[in-house]
Amino acid sequence: MTCLTEGNLQFQFPPGDVAEHYDEWAFYRNQFQSVAGGSKAVDFVFVDDTEKWLIEVKDYRIHWRIKPSCLSDELAIKVRDSLAGIAAASCNANDPDEKRMAKRALRTGRWIIVLHLEQPRVRSKIRPWIVAPADLTQKLRRVLKAIDAHPRVVDKDNMAPSMRWTVVSLP
Repeated sequence: MTCLTEGNLQFQFPPGDVAEHYDEWAFYRNQFQSVAGGSKAVDFVFVDDTEKWLIEVKDYRIHWRIKPSCLSDELAIKVRDSLAGIAAASCNANDPDEKRMAKRALRTGRWIIVLHLEQPRVRSKIRPWIVAPADLTQKLRRVLKAIDAHPRVVDKDNMAPSMRWTVVSLP
């Protein structure tokens, strides 16, 4: 089993499948991040036998850096840049494991985009935004339809059955 941590969340992926912190790849950090004036990256790439997933994690229970109304645009940019980075890594990565993962991701079936969004359960003056997942999903469908016509917005208590990983909050 592969465990990846992002903030206060731990993602546990099934054994036999490959999950990695894409935004921590040496290729992304040292070679691709500065392409075209700067590129962005999703948090995780997960590849199983039939599908490949790009997963971005936002935990608004703790802090936020971007207004929820801008999340769809930010995610679209991260997805676009990550796909370009993975394609470039398949040919140019110096790390053989990263090159192998990039090639595997490009061979496997369709891309599935997931925004894992944890939010406070109630609105407060400190955290005034609560995003309606359905509204955000609609925005994501418009900006990502060429890559994934059905992107998903989930939290640890509302995962789709096809998501074969689990998420737990760390203390």
